Amino acid sequence: MEKEKILSQYMPVAAAPIIAKWIDYFQCEFKISKGRATKLGDYRHPFKEAGHKISVNNNLNAYAFLVTTVHEFAHLLTWNDYKNKVKPHGNEWKHNFKRMMVPFLEQSIFPEDLKKAIVSYLNNPSAASCTDLKLSRALKRYDVLADVSRLEELPLHAVFRIKDGRQFKKGEKLRKRYRCVCLDNGNVYLFNPLAEVTLAATGT
Repeated sequence: MEKEKILSQYMPVAAAPIIAKWIDYFQCEFKISKGRATKLGDYRHPFKEAGHKISVNNNLNAYAFLVTTVHEFAHLLTWNDYKNKVKPHGNEWKHNFKRMMVPFLEQSIFPEDLKKAIVSYLNNPSAASCTDLKLSRALKRYDVLADVSRLEELPLHAVFRIKDGRQFKKGEKLRKRYRCVCLDNGNVYLFNPLAEVTLAATGT
């Protein structure tokens, strides 16, 4: 019960008992980590005396936390079945991710728009990870953001600031990313449309 109580602080309450059972069943060390810029979660397979290890960032909204948790458990199940003989996000992982999402979809844990995005991804998992752009965008709608915008929401030529204080001007979209000029040094950088930025001023 203690496990469920802690998990329910980070994910939808109805999902916590299932994840708690998985942690016990797979004898997995489950860690809630500080937010990491490079990844939402992580899976480490058993090595020497250590067993399965999963970590998930503590700053995710409840739905993103749950999807990331299932994503990592799908890695665990795939490792149990195939060890290192298959690709990390190959068909075997996609099959397991799909199987492990079923109980949460059946319980109607997700809002309807998010459920549709997840089902759409599961039916056609073209991206290597469950953090593909469409699903990521749907999950991020449930973030609680203060004075923060996503880059794709800003108008062309808007001036924005990132966490380290540098300022940029938003440029045209090149395929999947936006071409932005750093106003501090004149260098050009490519930004993910979902990058979280603070509007500084509107350029001309």
